[in-house]
Amino acid sequence: MAPRASWKGYLKLSLVSCPVRLYPATSSSERISFNQLHKDTHNRINMKPVDPELGLVERSDLVKGYEYEDKKYIIIEDADLESVRIESNHTMNIEAFVDEGSVDVIYQDAPYYLAPDGAMAEETFVVLREALKKSGKLAIARLVLSSRERVVTIGSRETGMFVCTLRNPSEVRGTAEYFGNIPVGHPDPEMLQLAEALIQQKMTVFDPKNYEDRYEIALMKMIREKLKGHKPIIAAAPERGNVINLMDALKASLSQSKPPAKSKSKAEPAAKETAKAATAAAAKRTAAKPTAKKKA
Repeated sequence: MAPRASWKGYLKLSLVSCPVRLYPATSSSERISFNQLHKDTHNRINMKPVDPELGLVERSDLVKGYEYEDKKYIIIEDADLESVRIESNHTMNIEAFVDEGSVDVIYQDAPYYLAPDGAMAEETFVVLREALKKSGKLAIARLVLSSRERVVTIGSRETGMFVCTLRNPSEVRGTAEYFGNIPVGHPDPEMLQLAEALIQQKMTVFDPKNYEDRYEIALMKMIREKLKGHKPIIAAAPERGNVINLMDALKASLSQSKPPAKSKSKAEPAAKETAKAATAAAAKRTAAKPTAKKKA
């Protein structure tokens, strides 16, 4: 079954336009979720709309309302929403280009894939994709998703494009409330050096496959055990060690997290020890030989 597009429209750069489809790049369908059941009957609870005066009501009787004052609403019809037409309803008009690393991660929100809508759009799509790839830039555009205009970045990714919606600046909290009381300070040079050495020891190449959701895995294991009628296995939390000062903790961490030795280095210590022993034995034999007398 072909994936369902979240949005269909046109990607536009100046006078060039290309029909495109937007698809969610992530899915939460594999996450474990729970339903609300009654504790005695184990029947699933249905969340039904309730009017304070009428009691249970049909969903078909519900309308949208905007609260403009406390407990005062204006009714918004579907026709009202349709009348709000702006360019980004059906067009992603590229307004500017920025460096790939210039968009602060705190503004990045939901990821999407962008693909051409039909074979006729492929040539234009490929030209725009390759231009983005070679320039190392991200395009900035806007589109309407879920009754909201969203600013997005567009970049090349493999044979398609990658779109990321951006949070509105008003949604991003300032840091002063959280970081204001943290001293700038100058850490002890030795401790800083130890911390940097610890970072170097743990350097690796990021691979998301190495960071599975361990809680999700343990949760599914518990569920499977319950399905078998077994008592769930409860994993004990690791015990906390004794509290030690920061310097000792850094030194202990460095000694415990030595990087794995290279394959060829395993033989090197043995070879060095063998050579050292051979040298010592030769010196011992030389010392044991009688010294020859010089001829007159």
